[in-house]
Amino acid sequence: MIPFSAQGHLNQLMHFARQILLHNIPVHYVSTVTHIRQATLRYNNSTSNIHFHAFQVPHFVSPPPNPEENHPSHLLPSFEATSHLREPVRELLQSLSSQAKRVIVIHDSVMASVAQDATNMPNVENYTFHSTCAFTTFVYFWKKMGRPSFEGLHVPEGKLPSFEGCFPTQFLDFLIAQSEFLKFSDGNIFNTSREIDGVYLELMKGVTGGKKIWALGPFNPLTVEKKGSKGRRHSCMEWLDKQEPKSVIYVSFGTTTTLKAEQIQQIATGLEQSKQKFIWVLRDADKGDIFDANEAKRHDFSNGFEERFEGIGLVVRDWAPQLEILNHPSTGGFVSHCGWNSCLESITMGVPIAAWPMHSDQPRNSVFMTQVLKVGLVVKDWAKRDVLVTASVVENAVRRLMETKEGDEMRERALRLKNAIHRSMDEGGASRMEMESFIAHITK
Repeated sequence: MIPFSAQGHLNQLMHFARQILLHNIPVHYVSTVTHIRQATLRYNNSTSNIHFHAFQVPHFVSPPPNPEENHPSHLLPSFEATSHLREPVRELLQSLSSQAKRVIVIHDSVMASVAQDATNMPNVENYTFHSTCAFTTFVYFWKKMGRPSFEGLHVPEGKLPSFEGCFPTQFLDFLIAQSEFLKFSDGNIFNTSREIDGVYLELMKGVTGGKKIWALGPFNPLTVEKKGSKGRRHSCMEWLDKQEPKSVIYVSFGTTTTLKAEQIQQIATGLEQSKQKFIWVLRDADKGDIFDANEAKRHDFSNGFEERFEGIGLVVRDWAPQLEILNHPSTGGFVSHCGWNSCLESITMGVPIAAWPMHSDQPRNSVFMTQVLKVGLVVKDWAKRDVLVTASVVENAVRRLMETKEGDEMRERALRLKNAIHRSMDEGGASRMEMESFIAHITK
């Protein structure tokens, strides 16, 4: 497995590695020294049976995030450093292919150049992993093709956000360079389920030249132990234990977003005015090297916000156990950037979303959640991405999700999707059979 070096990508393939291990297939997980350390530090389950290959790459600068930029451009040096993994990956593949009947490479779609040498080895197969949903991936190709009509296609008219502002030019160049190598792929893997993404998975067949598509998700665990394998529970979980069912809104913008000070203040005021219980994860975006010694800046509130909210809300400034929080019976809603990990975790835990996309695939993921699956509402429209979201908008979104009949209906739909996904993973269910079919395909 060759993940991309951002946390949301590292984590998805860590979850997938554990699923592959259940079939007694050895897994070799490849990244830089820094990112192997990051992936294992933040993973809340056992990693003991995974073979990690932490390769040295040239030193890369690790500047702090810039709150003035939506996209985490400060991570570009670390992304570019991963291109140096091609040589060690080729040597590893040669070594493994000389000992094994077959080697299966699963590489992130933006790590295709690193995996390119697999194509020259007779007993090596090469699969592209797409780290977002089939809807978002399909829409990208569909727009490039000039929006042709497809049977069964449902794209909310007038609701599709523009690609403008999603990526800086430098990162787009990086993506385009990777796409050249996708033609070497033997198939495509999505961390999604046919229960939620089935139409778009079928439509994807029309844009992948007939290559096999596997929907093998959700990769994240569907049940969460009260205590992680690495010791005691996070203190926020004990606070959640004391709250009423479905009474707490969870606020988190993922690992690649840094909010401006004035936006933080508006969120604080909006949460206060909503009079809802909340857990708010308030931390800067990851640096390229999260172990870089420079201390991340702490966001303090000047007007006694935290003192007033003792017992009502909790501001978490460290790493938060998101899956556990979403799985907790006291959690009733999620203000989210709509990274695909967060979307899938919220669906599998039956929690509706207040969508606030920041960059990359997030604007289209938010349309999928709010317009297609109808398990969320929009806080910030992508067309107004450069506009400050005021306290009253935050308050209104939180109240709609937590207090209204509309919010209750979204919760019911989210719960139905959760139950459908859980059933599909049971013996004889569609997702279980698809995984078994994939395992049979690669071990034939």
